[in-house]
Amino acid sequence: MTTTMHEQFQVLLDENKEHHCGGFGKNKTCVRIVAMAELPSRFGDFHIVAFENNEDHKEHVAITKGDVIGASDVPVRLHSECLTGDVIGSLRCDCRDQLEAALKMIGQMDKGMVLYLRQEGRGIGLVNKIRAYSLQDDGLDTVEANLALGFRDDERDYSVAAHMLQSLKIQSVRLITNNPKKIQQLTDYGVKVTDRIPHIMPPNEHNLFYLQTKATKSGHLIDFHGKQHLKEQDDRAIITGMSEEQIRETEEDSWK
Repeated sequence: MTTTMHEQFQVLLDENKEHHCGGFGKNKTCVRIVAMAELPSRFGDFHIVAFENNEDHKEHVAITKGDVIGASDVPVRLHSECLTGDVIGSLRCDCRDQLEAALKMIGQMDKGMVLYLRQEGRGIGLVNKIRAYSLQDDGLDTVEANLALGFRDDERDYSVAAHMLQSLKIQSVRLITNNPKKIQQLTDYGVKVTDRIPHIMPPNEHNLFYLQTKATKSGHLIDFHGKQHLKEQDDRAIITGMSEEQIRETEEDSWK
C-alpha cells in the first residue's frame, strides 16, 4: 500500500512507461508521465510531474499540491508558457502575475495543481509572438496582430491538458480561469468541470489595452478594469415592448 504522494506518483510513472492510446483532439495527441520529483518553492511545497507527447514531443508539467491522484473537484490552473512574461517579467501581459497568483493560491490549499503547457504566444510560438508585438507597436491590438500574421486570435488546444488530467486520474476540476474557451474545450474532451474560480489580475498602464481586448474580442470574463465579469452580464436584456420574435432572437444570441 502506498503511503506518500511520492510513492503514488511513482506508481503512475511505472504504469505510464509503455502507455499508448488513441489520443485526444484532432491530432490524436497521446501523453505519458516520464518523470516526477518533489518541488519545494517560494509558493509552497509541490510535486512536479513531467509529461511528453507523441505529436510534437514538447514537454509539459503538472505542478501539484496535496493528494490529487484520483481526486474530485481539484482546483486546476491551465497556464500556457510565456517566456517574456514568466521569465523576463514583461508588463505587456498578465501572464507572470497569473502564474504566481495561481501557485500562491494553490500553495495555501489542501490540494490543487497548475498545468504548465508549452503553448507560447497563444499557440503561435515565440518568434511569431514577437512579430505580433511589433505589429502591436504599430497600433494593432493582440487579436488583429495574430490575424494579420495568418493565425486565429487563439491557436491553443487543451487536448494535452485533458490527457494530463486523465493520466493523473482526476475525476473533476474547479478551473481557475477567466476564459470560457478553456472550460468548453476541457468539457469537449471529457473533463468534468464543476466550478470556475475567477483569476483577475490588476492591470498596469502597459497591459490595460491587452486586457480590454481579451474581454471585448476574446470573451474573457473580465471588464476593462480587471474586475470580475459576472455571469449575468452575458445575458441579453429583454425590454418591454419587444415582439416574440425579438425575444426569441435575443435568447438564441445569449447561447452563442
